[in-house]
Amino acid sequence: MAQVHLWLIVQCMILLAIANGTPVIAKKILGEWLAWPVDGGWLFFDGRPLLGRSKTFRGVILAIFGSAVGGYLIGLGAGIGALVGLNAMVGDMLASFFKRRLGLTPSAEAPGFDQVPESLLPLLTVKNLVGLSVLDILIGVGVFWAGELVVSRLLYMLRIRDRPY
Repeated sequence: MAQVHLWLIVQCMILLAIANGTPVIAKKILGEWLAWPVDGGWLFFDGRPLLGRSKTFRGVILAIFGSAVGGYLIGLGAGIGALVGLNAMVGDMLASFFKRRLGLTPSAEAPGFDQVPESLLPLLTVKNLVGLSVLDILIGVGVFWAGELVVSRLLYMLRIRDRPY
């Protein structure tokens, strides 16, 4: 049976929370200042936005930087933190790309679709670097999924998020 590395899962959840929370907090504090869309406003051949205006360079850069600092502070190292932050944002943009293809508006709720890519991709990326097992990754994705649904609603109630999801 695979061993569960509880502290490592907790550390990764902290990094994922930083990576996914930093752009939300930056938007609340900075508004539209330096919020340049990653897709440059381009449309895909289906006529829909490639990603949408909510995916910004500011958010990606701050997520990577914040996760790097977080990784250093929790003992995984800045490089691991940055890698988690980068891949969380890649997973988030991948989910946004497919949500646009399905005709969902930016920030529309899509349970699972929103949480799995932005947690699975970073965990798979650092799996061998930090010693995560497959079971650790499955637990991490499940914890992130449930936690993100709860935290998003809490941030909405605190008026930090624009929508409850």
